Amino acid sequence: MKKFPFIVIVTGLSGSGKTVALRALEDSGFFCVDNLPIALIEAFVTEVSSSSEIRDIGIGIDIREKGFLTDVENVIKALKNQFNTEVLFLEAEQDVLLRRFKETRRPHPLQGNIEDAIKIEKERLLVLREIADRIIDTSSFTPHQLRRLITCQFNLAQDKDFMTVVLISFGFKFGAPQNLDLLFDVRFLPNPHFIPELKNLKGTDKKVADFVLKNNLANVYIKKIKNLIDFLIPNYIKEGKTYLTIGIGCTGGNHRSPAIVEKLAKIIKKHPVKLNIVHRDITV
Repeated sequence: MKKFPFIVIVTGLSGSGKTVALRALEDSGFFCVDNLPIALIEAFVTEVSSSSEIRDIGIGIDIREKGFLTDVENVIKALKNQFNTEVLFLEAEQDVLLRRFKETRRPHPLQGNIEDAIKIEKERLLVLREIADRIIDTSSFTPHQLRRLITCQFNLAQDKDFMTVVLISFGFKFGAPQNLDLLFDVRFLPNPHFIPELKNLKGTDKKVADFVLKNNLANVYIKKIKNLIDFLIPNYIKEGKTYLTIGIGCTGGNHRSPAIVEKLAKIIKKHPVKLNIVHRDITV
């Protein structure tokens, strides 16, 4: 049996949100360290794991570490043989990364032309991407949304007695989350956006939910999704899957998908899982 601590290696492309992810883990109770040299990771984890007070560790590694690729794969494999270890790889589309560097006015760690630096970084990090347990495309996430997603996915994920299910509502016009295990499209349902008295409300409001759920097609669709979920979750748990991310998308992510997510949440809660809900694009 692998012993504690539960370790999350946070890595990925510069500008993809690694700092946000690491801080989210820290806020969730992880003992976090950033830019730790690869050669020191095993010794660090061994030392920290001797403390009975520390059960979760987050380690940020990126292209800033000199000799980055030297033995990184072997080090991570060694950690996985001893501890419950997951590699989280963050990435984003190139135009999004370019925009983020422009907005923050920060240079790329590899210096020089940013487009060339991004290309080189992708090539150098390919080995980590290939061994990653989770890959999250952060292109369509704000820092707040990414923080919420990381918190949901890793909160008690180390507890192997429960599978963590993250249920996400989103709008297709802002891009579908890239880290979904299951995706359901509800754009065929009548849109409350075109009902004057409902337009400025949210899918979590009763009036909107009632409008969406009174539609016969919505109830048929929910029943079909329920049958699939009731079949999949017990089998995923049996197989040892520790997390499941389900996305429900409509056009803007403000009405139909949140309403359906809240309905599905009541179904999923009947299973022995830890459920987290993320309304990514809902208007505050």
